[in-house]
Amino acid sequence: MSTLLAQTNPLREGLRTEATAEPCVVVIFGATGDLTRRKLMPGLYNLAVDRRLPAGSSLVGFARRDMTDERFREDMLQAASTYSRTQPFRPSVAEQYGEGIRYVRSSFDDPAGYVRLEQVCTELDAARGTRGNLLFYLATAPTAFPTIIEHLGRCGLVERRSNGRSGGWSRIVVEKPFGRDLATARELNEQLARVFSEHQVYRIDHYLGKETVQNIMAFRFANSMFEAVWNRDHIDHIQITVAESIGIEGRGPYYEESGALRDMVANHMLQVLSLVAMEPPVALDASAVRDEKVKVLRAIHPLNTAEVARRTVRGQYGPGAVNGHPVAGYREEERVSPQSNVETYVALKLLVDSWRWGGVPFYLRHGKRLPKRASQVTIRFKPTPQRLFGQGDASWHHPNVLTLRIQPDEGIGVRFGTKVPGPGMEIRSVMMDFRFGAAFGHQAAEAYERLILDAMQGDSTLFTRRDETEAAWTIVTSILEGWRHLPPPEFPNYEAGTPGPRSARDLIARDGRAWARL
Repeated sequence: MSTLLAQTNPLREGLRTEATAEPCVVVIFGATGDLTRRKLMPGLYNLAVDRRLPAGSSLVGFARRDMTDERFREDMLQAASTYSRTQPFRPSVAEQYGEGIRYVRSSFDDPAGYVRLEQVCTELDAARGTRGNLLFYLATAPTAFPTIIEHLGRCGLVERRSNGRSGGWSRIVVEKPFGRDLATARELNEQLARVFSEHQVYRIDHYLGKETVQNIMAFRFANSMFEAVWNRDHIDHIQITVAESIGIEGRGPYYEESGALRDMVANHMLQVLSLVAMEPPVALDASAVRDEKVKVLRAIHPLNTAEVARRTVRGQYGPGAVNGHPVAGYREEERVSPQSNVETYVALKLLVDSWRWGGVPFYLRHGKRLPKRASQVTIRFKPTPQRLFGQGDASWHHPNVLTLRIQPDEGIGVRFGTKVPGPGMEIRSVMMDFRFGAAFGHQAAEAYERLILDAMQGDSTLFTRRDETEAAWTIVTSILEGWRHLPPPEFPNYEAGTPGPRSARDLIARDGRAWARL
């Protein structure tokens, strides 16, 4: 995109420039892992390129691998060069930020490592003027969370620090999963609460950093024409789909413990549902927005065993072909049990028991090894009360459909009926399509960039609050409990490269409906 296009695109007029964050030291636990290389370091570099990080911002890696400051710095800058969305790579920006990169080698349970960490942070504070500000990022396996949290509380790094001129803040970013069920989610929240105040805790769900997910609120509450029909009087049902063509990508041990329900529904999909179904907040701030999201989750009553049997579907992919290439079944994946009953597909029918949504079903589906990658929300409106066109036959019976595409082709589509040119009155369904990239001519920031910047700025709007996590796990745990009392399906029950198990089609077909085409 040329500079001239960016300046003259009328849709970009009036876009505000994001504020910069205060300088701080970002401490990444598990800094030698894939998340740091592919997402966190490129995100920090991109923020520096966009001039959203002030001079002095620094990074400390904390991990077990034997490595020097110099080697860690080289690895981080190489990761930024390889995975950054901003190209070509800018050595001058990387060099300036690289001066503030340090490494602490330690196991997570060694108190001496946290003593060295405090010393390094103090040195960076004095040398680079980070004002005592610390952002801890847990990029580790969830089993390490309690140990790290406990040691941070003991070493005093969480307390407000001072460099002699002004006080500093400390915050912690916690990666999902936030527990395995309601009991473990509450246990993790209690562990965090013993060391951090709730306003210091940022439970990150990268889905909420995606532009299209954020735009759900803008679409609803900035346009009165849609909010007026956003209710049970006009909407027949809503579908939320997260389809993936990939398998488990070598994450056998993780997926054997997680499964599709915990991995995707417990966080990403219920978060999207809450944004679609929430009431207008009184203000666009963290407390007001999250208050309304929690109300939605609490309005979804836990399912008993009979409801789980009727309103949920489990699936597991077998051998098949995706995009013309043969792929193995889940049980043949690396480090997966040959008798595994872990689900790689899940479909649900949920009901939001509220004045706005009473009687409107929300259908959720997610699966691995499906024909294509697509994440979207489909809002299907009720048909017109009278068939003026095509009376006596079925020539026109297509209701209006609104589609919010989250990935990969971010945008909004509206399907409606229009007259076909000619002397007759033939009606045809057409699509009005809006694509974010084409309209704004601007490459959006990656989700992690936005969320890291928000955490630095102390804006928790797009992060999950304690009561949100527990409300979501209340729903998911009721399904897990129901599955424990029901015999598992005979897995595998769908071929890789197909839309999923037949029982998923039956789930929605029993209500006289069908899944939206991807």
